[in-house]
Order: sequence, then C-alpha cells, then structure tokens
Amino acid sequence: MENASSVKEFILFGLSENQRVQKICFVMFLFFYIIIVAGNLLIVITVISSQHLNSPMYFFLSYLSFVDICYSSVTAPKMIADFLVENKTISFVGCIAQLFGVHFFGCTEIFILTMMAYDRYTAICRPLHYTTLMTRRVCSQMVIGSWVGGFVHSTVQTLLTSCLPFCGPNKIDHYFCDVHPLLQLACIDTYTVGIIVVANSGMIALSCFLILVISYIMILVSLRSQMSGGRHKALSTCGSHITVVILFFGPCTFTYIRPSSDLSEDKSIALFYTIITPMLNPLIYTLRNEEVKSAMKKLWSRKVISEKGQV
Repeated sequence: MENASSVKEFILFGLSENQRVQKICFVMFLFFYIIIVAGNLLIVITVISSQHLNSPMYFFLSYLSFVDICYSSVTAPKMIADFLVENKTISFVGCIAQLFGVHFFGCTEIFILTMMAYDRYTAICRPLHYTTLMTRRVCSQMVIGSWVGGFVHSTVQTLLTSCLPFCGPNKIDHYFCDVHPLLQLACIDTYTVGIIVVANSGMIALSCFLILVISYIMILVSLRSQMSGGRHKALSTCGSHITVVILFFGPCTFTYIRPSSDLSEDKSIALFYTIITPMLNPLIYTLRNEEVKSAMKKLWSRKVISEKGQV
C-alpha cells in the first residue's frame, strides 16, 4: 500500500513490557484463543448439522460465531506471538490489513447482533407473520447486508488512515493496529480525519443501538400480555442476546464514539470486544438454551457411535 510515509513498520507496545507478566499472558491468552475457536466452531458445526436448529435465530447465531472466530483471529495470534519476542514489530501493510480486519469483522458483528434483535422482535411481537417475514432468503439477505455494511465501514476507516503520512514516531501503545493510535502518529493535523472517523463509527453504533433499544422496549411491552410460561422462555432467549450486546456494544462504543486520549485505557477495554466477548458468546448462548445443548449431545453421540462402528 503506497502513501507518503517514510515509516515502513510499527512497534507495538503490547499489553505489558514486564517479561514475567508476558509469559503469564502468553499461556492465559493462548488458552482463551483456543476456547474462542473451539467453542464458536462447535456452535457453527452444531447448527449446520442439526435439523432442529433451523430457525432464523440459530441461522444468525452460526454466523455470529463464525464472525467471532474471524474477529479474534485478526488480533489474537499476533498478540500471543508477541508475548514471546522482545521486538513487537508489524509492517506498514500488515498494520493497515489488521486495521481493516478489526473494523470489518467488528462492524459485521454489530450488524448481526442488530439483526438478531429484530428477529426476536418479530418472533415475539408479530408471531403470526414470523414465518413469512423471516424466511431463509430474507435472513440470507440480512447476513449479506451485514457483511457489505462491515466492508463499507472498514474501507472508509482504512482509506482515511492509510492515506495519512507517517514520517516520525512509529511506536503504538496498543497490542494491535487501530485508528486512534495511528492518528496520533501521523505527521499532519488529524483533527478533521478524527472527526470523520468518530462520526462514521458513531453513526453505526448509535443507529444500531437505537434499533436494539426500540426492539427490546417493544418486546417487553408485548410480553406483559403473554402467559407466564411463554414469557419466561422469551425472556430467557432475549436475556442471552442482551448480555452479549452489553458485553460487546459497551466497550466498543466507549472506544470508537469519542476521540481517544488514553491509549493504555483503550487497549485494556479492547480486550473485552476482541477476546472476552467472543470467548463468552458460546457459553452465554448454550448454558441457558436446552435446544442447543440437546443438539450438541446428539452430535457427540453420533460421533461416538461412528467411532465405535469403525473399531
């Protein structure tokens, strides 16, 4: 990627400069990453292989899990590997590619979470029209729209950042390349670019958050008139989604909807939406969901039976 920069690589500070802490972090985050990949991959395989998990909710959940794997894989492997080396460098092209990946998969996840809220609204508030409104074709179009929206957002953020000249300091106080740290390293005044970046992120975050809030207000109003049994099941399903939304939207919105001033604070918060939330998503969606747990047990039983048949 060509621009007016003399800087060919960046140095990442990572989470800590203490060698002992880095060794502990290596083991801990390697374990976290394995859980992220294994847990989310298990959900994808379970939804694809199960005939009972064919509703739109599980269709969206499988894509959410896939995006979580991709999202964490943009930053986690590099961060984990950097715990073992003294010089944590990343090329200019690699840095911009990582920036694109973070915003692409992050924004796509925001859109998918919003689609899932709309799905719950339709299922609870308009049950008679649910099957006609949420067909597989409509769901596929919504997922494609989420990917396209993430691509457009990420392209804007990446182009605005990559076209800036970097000719001086090349040290980034973060564990991955992001917009705010790079803006602080540019050789020119980035006030206007910073406003555009915040406006771009803020418009998406606020509009999606508004849709989420309206959806759940209408869901709660609708549940007041339902029987206690149906209400409990609906609240249980929505509770998992609300938990994930809070864990992801909260830190993400705090980081990108405001001009950044404390990068050390930003990288600590970034752990929530790049590592913690993708790791917890499989647990949140399976522990309280009997259908998913039952499908996983059947998948495991089929695997055991097939292995015994081969012996």
